[in-house]
Amino acid sequence: MIFNLIDGVIRLVFLVLYIVLITRWKEMRRIFEYHGAEHMTISAFEAEGRATPENVRAYSTLHTRCSTSFLLLVVVVSILVFMILGRPDSVGDKIVRFAFIPIIGGVSYELLKLSANPVARRYMAPLVWPGLFLQRLTTKEPSNDQIEVAIAALDACLGHKTVES
Repeated sequence: MIFNLIDGVIRLVFLVLYIVLITRWKEMRRIFEYHGAEHMTISAFEAEGRATPENVRAYSTLHTRCSTSFLLLVVVVSILVFMILGRPDSVGDKIVRFAFIPIIGGVSYELLKLSANPVARRYMAPLVWPGLFLQRLTTKEPSNDQIEVAIAALDACLGHKTVES
């Protein structure tokens, strides 16, 4: 168990360190602004059934079901699962660990999905908080044109026609 805990903590440190390092890259700021615009647009759509440049501005750049949160959750779930599986000493043990990767991803996805359920939200808050904290690094306040791009992307995904401006 200790081996897998240390192994998992190392993976977690590498993930967080990677995110911290790419935030220092000036060109990434624009990507993080688009990431924030995406979150704001999705939040507006989920809350109001529509996303307009005006209503999107009222929402946060943080979103509970973000892929950043998902990545963090995958690492945490993998630590727990691999601790149960024990130290991989043989090729067979390594194959079993490899076979558990889709299960870890699926469990992580379901936990993230459950965190959006209003009934479970209160109980899932400790699980969601670290991902929201990490999103403070991977999302930035977007410009109006970035919000318009996010709205157009949402409309395209939903099959709506976007009005040209």
